[in-house]
Amino acid sequence: MINFEQYHNENPHIWEAFVRFANEAKQKGFKKYSANGIFELIRWEMQGEKRFDGFKINNNYRADYARKMMTEFPSFKGFFEIRQLTATRIIE
Repeated sequence: MINFEQYHNENPHIWEAFVRFANEAKQKGFKKYSANGIFELIRWEMQGEKRFDGFKINNNYRADYARKMMTEFPSFKGFFEIRQLTATRIIE
């Protein structure tokens, strides 16, 4: 398994879509939203696009994207419910 930073750097389109969908949810009046819901929207949007044929989005990083969103955009603090990290990620 690769670590989040490597995955994020290799897949910038996921972050771009995550930010866009989170902003759309907030603009529609949501006070809280699900990172899992955003991942499913990303999957839906990218299905069938030739540039993403065979594209897989790794669910292991949902919480990482939610944390990144709340860190980089302070107005999103508390928008996603996340659990406290109790373990360090293992890098293989």
